[in-house]
Amino acid sequence: MRTTHYRIRIIPKVLHFKQPAGTSRGTYTIRKSWYLVLTTDEMPGRFGIGECAPLPKLSCDDLPDYEKKLATICHQTEQNGMPDTEALRSYPSILFGLETAFRHFQTGNFALWDTDFSRGKAGIPINGLIWMGDYKKMLEQIEVKMQSGFRCIKLKIGAINFEEELALLKHIRAHFSAKEIELRVDANGAFSPDDALNKLQRLAELDLHSIEQPIRAGQWEEMARLTSETPLPIALDEELIGINTIERKKELLSVIRPQYIILKPSLHGGISGGQEWIDEAEQQKIGWWITSALESNIGLNAIAQWCATFNNPLPQGLGTGALFTDNVEMPLSIRQDCLWYDPKSNSFPSGAGGVLMPVPERNDNTPLIPSQEGKQLLTDCNKQLLQLEDGTVCTAENIQQLITNLPADAPEIRRDLYKFLADWFNESPYITVHTSGSTGTPKEFTVRKEQMMQSAILTCSFLHLQKGDNALLCMPLQYIAGKMVVVRALVAGLTLILRTPSGHPLADVETPLRFAAMIPLQVYNTLQVPEEKERLCRTEILIIGGGAINKELEAEVRTLPNIVYSTYGMTETLSHIALRRLNGPEASSAYTPFPSVQLSLSSEDTLIINAPLVCDETLVTNDIAQLHPDGTFSILGRKDNIINTGGIKVQIESVEETLRSIISATFAITAIPHPGLGEAIVLLMEKTADIEGLSDRIASLLPKYQQPKYIRQVDAIPLTGSGKTDRKACRLLAIKSIDNR
Repeated sequence: MRTTHYRIRIIPKVLHFKQPAGTSRGTYTIRKSWYLVLTTDEMPGRFGIGECAPLPKLSCDDLPDYEKKLATICHQTEQNGMPDTEALRSYPSILFGLETAFRHFQTGNFALWDTDFSRGKAGIPINGLIWMGDYKKMLEQIEVKMQSGFRCIKLKIGAINFEEELALLKHIRAHFSAKEIELRVDANGAFSPDDALNKLQRLAELDLHSIEQPIRAGQWEEMARLTSETPLPIALDEELIGINTIERKKELLSVIRPQYIILKPSLHGGISGGQEWIDEAEQQKIGWWITSALESNIGLNAIAQWCATFNNPLPQGLGTGALFTDNVEMPLSIRQDCLWYDPKSNSFPSGAGGVLMPVPERNDNTPLIPSQEGKQLLTDCNKQLLQLEDGTVCTAENIQQLITNLPADAPEIRRDLYKFLADWFNESPYITVHTSGSTGTPKEFTVRKEQMMQSAILTCSFLHLQKGDNALLCMPLQYIAGKMVVVRALVAGLTLILRTPSGHPLADVETPLRFAAMIPLQVYNTLQVPEEKERLCRTEILIIGGGAINKELEAEVRTLPNIVYSTYGMTETLSHIALRRLNGPEASSAYTPFPSVQLSLSSEDTLIINAPLVCDETLVTNDIAQLHPDGTFSILGRKDNIINTGGIKVQIESVEETLRSIISATFAITAIPHPGLGEAIVLLMEKTADIEGLSDRIASLLPKYQQPKYIRQVDAIPLTGSGKTDRKACRLLAIKSIDNR
């Protein structure tokens, strides 16, 4: 009999949670996973996919050299032709990935078992999962789940004060009886053996269905005592981890005698190991249900398909597919309180992994990457050239000569450009960049030129910029925004038009522009001068970045006939990673990230950016954000722009936005230390402003706690070199102005 020769390709994947996922062991913002794609030359076009996803600090196979071990096991499996189930008992996540990859290959589709679920005729009842958080956030989650139609809700407890969690459960029971809503709680081992029974007795008064893992795993004697005395059924979860042989499984269940066990194939032995647990539990008349372990839709689908073979009437823990911003497409959906599979859907990963598969490796060394229009973007610094409006061509070969021949009275912008190009064309793969310092001391760090070119490619491809187009450089080259205008020109072959950075960048630009990048202040000033406004209208594509765009400016921009975008990004992301259309039928209030960018939120609701093309590390920003279901996001303000006055948090940007409707002069909101309030709000205004009656007008617009306690006029509002409000300098100026009174 001929042996099939399989090949297994390992594809790493990082998933990003829409909201931080809190457990008693910590908070997850990302989820690492590895896909196994099974193919063979003997059956071209056929493939199988499995997922290996150990949980950090929990799975028994969460090892420092996990990837190396995974590669070794996959190589052995290729040689053997099948997974060695016995040898892999200590590696449940790897066993699960291999078992399901082979199952998928054999069946030829994602309906891994033939059931009413796989045929789309029946759903699997599931519980609604409530993550740990503060009282308010947990209550909000519960209300959403109830409104969605869930009849079983599971709450993670153990992160906040037990009395608060108890109050939360009482709140639910006050509105919904046990017949209306089944409540489960998961302590993740948060209780101590000494007070666990007392807490179980108090929880039992609320007609809960069960509690998962009340004390930490490994305390068999204490857990056995609890299961024998508890008024509230106990379900074991973490207790099963690392119990890999059939003999030990029998022993654990015989000693502890739990009311339920909860099975996670990735943690508890894969499909085969999970079946052993079920067989033994039923032998000992112990209830059970199945849950996922925060896998992507690949693993979740496999677990759900297997779960459906049992017809277990209890709600299962399979509602985790919607937790991620960047999950793999799969025809799984939640309707009320059931998980459904649609075999007729087109929402399948296509080919050998579809969207899971990375771009094929190139066999040549051509330093060209095609743009969306099939044009070529040059990514070899030594072969790039920069053409200027006056016909000057800058290359790696002539840049030093251009610097030498530069006239003494040459504009500073040209000197800065040549200096930047000299750094760009040198042999180092790195270049130094500086932050603007809008919220503190400017920082200096190095980035790879390759990353800057990737950023340029994203923008040029999105905006369809190509060789021969012109672009205006009107921003300082000390900062990333100016540097990236040059890099885009180098990569796409744009002709660069130089203008000394100023508040009126179009004052003497006669040439119609294809592309320009400006800060809000430059756009505002330009719109005040009819001749300059007309030139702005002739600019085909305008991007505005480097600061917030107030409502008045956005309203005026909305009337422009060209294409205008607001950008979102920072020095660390090498300019923008998202765009928001400001005018035309595509105008939006939310930013759309580039396809290669994944977003999530921290526990403080600040934006977390994973942009691997332009930034090596996942970036936790200070920008308070809101993620929307369609993948877009909104920025609400900055965490470091919050004033805590009298115990109430006030967002600076929100107050400034409101005051712009009554203050036409340049101003800024800041704060100073205050003995009673902690911080007192201060309004700084330039001396040209009329402040008569201003306090009354402010009182009519803002609630008392947002109103400035002090109004001070100053010579000028401090700005950074890139034109942003210098928040640190404003605070120091406010302190000085108050002290001098």
